[in-house]
Amino acid sequence: MPTRSALPTRVLLVCAAIGVATGLVGGIAGWMTLVVLPLAPWAYGLVLGSHVLPGIVAQEVLRRPLVALLSHVLAALVASAFNPVWFPRFLGTALLFGLIQEGVAALTRYRAWGPWRFFISAVVIGGVIAVVVFFAVDLGSMMPWAQIAYLTIAVAGPVAWTAVGLGVGTALRRAGVAQR
Repeated sequence: MPTRSALPTRVLLVCAAIGVATGLVGGIAGWMTLVVLPLAPWAYGLVLGSHVLPGIVAQEVLRRPLVALLSHVLAALVASAFNPVWFPRFLGTALLFGLIQEGVAALTRYRAWGPWRFFISAVVIGGVIAVVVFFAVDLGSMMPWAQIAYLTIAVAGPVAWTAVGLGVGTALRRAGVAQR
């Protein structure tokens, strides 16, 4: 008697496709980091915020447990092909963002899929980005306008990328990707 898998092949394939596509974005964002941090560190939140895409798109399309985490890990593997030295950073970011997105979805028992739920996870991720990168870029040594811009963009970056991810996910659902 066959058993039912928690993640059927169809779901795994959709997560893989999302992971590859968003991993390419993550790889590009990784290279952009080399330019943004030395020239405009206050804008780093916008670059790092792009890493919310795998989970947002996967959850919007599939609306199932574990798809955000799986898509994030696959995206991290693809992004690592752009710069293998950054594999620990890509994987750490993937696990952190994926677990936050899964955690917010789990709080609603994977039943609430309105945009508000996605934006809650984006704000939480933006807060984490603000705290972590605060120490990485020595925000205290910057001018007050740069500190305000940095903190605002650290939260706004993931929120903006979440809106993009919801748009992509909605388009994929309409195209029938989520059909059983």
